[in-house]
Amino acid sequence: MTVSNSTSEHLLEVRNLKKYFPIKGGLMRRTVAEVKALDGVSFSIKKGETLGLVGESGCGKTTTGRTVLRLIPPSGGQVLFEGQDVLKASAGQMRVLRRNMQIVFQDPYASLNPRIPVGQSIAEGLKIHNIGTPRERLDQVAQVLERVGLNSSHMRRFPHEFSGGQRQRIGIARALVMQPKLIVCDEPVSALDVSIQAQVLNLLNDLQKDLGLTYLFIAHNLSVVEHISNRVGVMYLGRMVELSSRDQLFRKPMHPYTKALMSAIPLPDPTIKRDRIILEGDVPSPVNPPSGCRFHPRCWLAQDICKHDDPAFEEKEPGHFVACHFAQG
Repeated sequence: MTVSNSTSEHLLEVRNLKKYFPIKGGLMRRTVAEVKALDGVSFSIKKGETLGLVGESGCGKTTTGRTVLRLIPPSGGQVLFEGQDVLKASAGQMRVLRRNMQIVFQDPYASLNPRIPVGQSIAEGLKIHNIGTPRERLDQVAQVLERVGLNSSHMRRFPHEFSGGQRQRIGIARALVMQPKLIVCDEPVSALDVSIQAQVLNLLNDLQKDLGLTYLFIAHNLSVVEHISNRVGVMYLGRMVELSSRDQLFRKPMHPYTKALMSAIPLPDPTIKRDRIILEGDVPSPVNPPSGCRFHPRCWLAQDICKHDDPAFEEKEPGHFVACHFAQG
């Protein structure tokens, strides 16, 4: 189900996005099964907004981000960027779109070429798109390094000469130098120390305010998502199960899975005890997901209808979408 109508205020709209990875087997290497990494995901992001995506490992968060950017070819659905269908764009059209859609990867060291100075890595996009002269590119790299809190002289250093937090700032600079409108942040702080996480998150917030950026922010840590997001989507086994504003979701989660995730957030006061909801069993295989509601084997509210009828992703309250037969605040 599409959760928004096409309007000029939405920078990105994702409709019924699917991605199935084939499993090959036999002598002829034929497709014998499919991993349903994404199975009908829909959401939209307004200009200047941050949408956080959360969920357990393997739920499809990273695949969503990469499929939206067409780094991974989709199996179905529609992705609209400023009204243009990204999935149907030609090579020439994608070249233009990629200037406006950038990504910050989880592991900055793995995404940087260890054999070239970071200045060259940052300027690579400018060179590919024939933006400016070599001197102008050098000036842009120096400016963007200063913008992310590094020194322009750092452009001559190699990735191994930086700390983890500095390397992530370089990753942000590489995305920022293209002057994009949308940045997919794929767990950009999960590998960093807590104090460095706060610095990087504050940097992202400042850049958004100054430059009007739009973020799709993927993370495991709900506290991080609460800090940076305007709206939050919760994914489970390749599907969106809940989507609402940040305040509404953290104040009144409606899906049982979201409630279980919320109960795991540590409280800063050790004298206050939170009622933990411990989910039983493991996440089912995306190769053979359960019939009906995909969460029903682990849900304490499940009834017979949950085993047979797939719940619709519906607006239970204004701006609050939930896929559950027994959603309750």
